[in-house]
Amino acid sequence: MPELRKDPVLGRWIIIATERGKRPTDFIISEPSTKGGFCPLCPGNEKTTPNEVLSYGPEGRRPNTPGWDLRVVPNKYPALVIEGDLKKEGEGLYDKMNGIGAHEVLVETPNHNEFFSSLPPARMVKIFTAFRDRLLDLKKDKRFKYVMIFKNHGRAAGASLEHSHSQLVALPILPRMVVSELAGALSYYQYKERCVYCDIIRQELQGRERLVCENEHFIVITPYAPRSPFEMWVLPKQHSSKYSTESSAMLLSLSEIFSEAMRRLEVCIPNVPYNFVLHTSPLRSPELKHYHYHFEIMPKLTNMAGFEWGSGFYINPTPPEDAAKFLREAKI
Repeated sequence: MPELRKDPVLGRWIIIATERGKRPTDFIISEPSTKGGFCPLCPGNEKTTPNEVLSYGPEGRRPNTPGWDLRVVPNKYPALVIEGDLKKEGEGLYDKMNGIGAHEVLVETPNHNEFFSSLPPARMVKIFTAFRDRLLDLKKDKRFKYVMIFKNHGRAAGASLEHSHSQLVALPILPRMVVSELAGALSYYQYKERCVYCDIIRQELQGRERLVCENEHFIVITPYAPRSPFEMWVLPKQHSSKYSTESSAMLLSLSEIFSEAMRRLEVCIPNVPYNFVLHTSPLRSPELKHYHYHFEIMPKLTNMAGFEWGSGFYINPTPPEDAAKFLREAKI
């Protein structure tokens, strides 16, 4: 029988449509098409992108030249622009402000044919380190309140370039989803005097039916009320609300568990399109007792239709307990 499940943080309801139940093999993903041709993110084409704001590579390499391991550049077609001042205005009952922000592309590898899920932890850790370094740098700009870090993989998930990359957008306001998540976590803390995410981690480690994998510092679970089949959350076991404060050793541990989770997902559903998003506290907030930074990995396997758009419900045909079992048993 289908179930209605309530997300313990946001309070949103999810429909687990068990009668539409799907196994990994029921999600048929076509092989990625390789267009070939010119790629602005490949080594040798550095002059076709804006000048890099961060790069990792051998000592002595000149900026905006080949030889890099990872580079971060402003998006050539940004959603928001960094030049200018915030101007908040009223227009009758409507409010508006200038589109000030930062939009950057993190080129994860110089190899055009290398995917994020296939990167070994030793290479993946550079990506998670770059996320931290850019957060710390953008925090210096007092106009910005939040930095959204995310990855789109596959055309169905919104990726417009084949070359493996992730993005960040610095915002002058807090996104509505972030406000809702912070409010939900605070409400739980005020009632129980505990972090809701710490309680989730504790319960999932005890029950283990939604546990995908873990290491000393991190846990990967399928959440109780997932919006998408095979949705996963990656959480630090030790309470921390600010990703930007993580040490290099912790980022290596994160890379190891993230690599394992992505390889398990790829075994279950080859060529799966997905998004992942870093959920962290606002840029200048103190360490929060009620909030817990984490990554959410969302495979793009279902579509929003009229009922979903009209009701705000998500319909998920794969119970998270089944998804976790498939992921745990995946041979990697």
